[in-house]
Amino acid sequence: MNFRAGLIRALVYAGHEVVAVAPDDKYAGGLQALGCRFVPFHMENGGINPFKDALLLWRFTRLFARERPDVYLGYTVKPNVYGSLAAHMLGIPVVNNIAGLGAVFIRGGWLVWVVQSLYRTALKRSAKVFFQNRDDQQLFINGGLVRPGVTDLLPGSGIDLNHFAPISKSLFNRGGSKFRFVLIARMLRDKGVMEYVEAARLVRNKYPQVECCLLGPLDVQNPAAISREEMDAFVASGVVNYLGVSDDVRIEIADADCIVLPSYREGTPRTLLEAGAMARPIITTDAVGCREVVNDGVNGYLCNVRDAADLAQKMEQMLSLSSEQRVEMGLRGRQKVESEFDEQIVVGKYLTTIKML
Repeated sequence: MNFRAGLIRALVYAGHEVVAVAPDDKYAGGLQALGCRFVPFHMENGGINPFKDALLLWRFTRLFARERPDVYLGYTVKPNVYGSLAAHMLGIPVVNNIAGLGAVFIRGGWLVWVVQSLYRTALKRSAKVFFQNRDDQQLFINGGLVRPGVTDLLPGSGIDLNHFAPISKSLFNRGGSKFRFVLIARMLRDKGVMEYVEAARLVRNKYPQVECCLLGPLDVQNPAAISREEMDAFVASGVVNYLGVSDDVRIEIADADCIVLPSYREGTPRTLLEAGAMARPIITTDAVGCREVVNDGVNGYLCNVRDAADLAQKMEQMLSLSSEQRVEMGLRGRQKVESEFDEQIVVGKYLTTIKML
């Protein structure tokens, strides 16, 4: 719903029959409302159990044998690997979207070799492999994981510029007159949550009136997940506020003065595109995927990866600007998103690829 709704609508509007395959949850009904058919499909995103992964490959194969799609569009690691392998075995054309390389590539080690080997096999016969930043594209090409001729770049997942539009903070000013920083992400160490908490402590020592908030799910299925106990301790210390989760992130973005994402590595982070579209200045890391969204000093600031002190310095730099300067910075962010990250660019590339197939 969050990342593919626009594409699903466009495919349905173009006359295609769309089958959405995902684990069942409260958003499944929304998928069907877009005009597609939903097929619940159990899958563990994390974990490297070879028996479970073999079972997943078998379940993908059984699904595709039943549905017989004309084309398979895969996202995230396991559907890109095991879904692609199943589709190739049945002669179904595959279009992959590598939306960031995930925790495995960040941590390194022997598991990277395993995942690279799986990708090399899975992408070998793909008709098109989309990447969300040039760094990931070159890493896969240089590593021999994909044929250069089938690759292309997408501007992230794209953004619906009508849905995410500039809104004055005064309309949603639940935080009062306090300056509000908000980190929006799954609560993972790889998203820079620990650095953000430390930076918040440093900033609030000088500016106690500043509010530093976090928004996003806790206890996610990921080895880098922040536990609820850890988050409770952060909040109890008085350094940050945890806002929980939201089905309409626009309200929290509108109520923020600046959006922060000190991630270690991304594809192209959706939350930053949403923030830019809503004309909010951004602080993020000079990391793969993140730096694509921010021109340093123009629509936000870039900080060093895994560097809480540098993040705190950039937050103080943001605080030193006048409200007019921050508004102008946010508007430049909106212009950047309009020109480079419009959802219609993503939709157009998919429709062109499907027509070719």
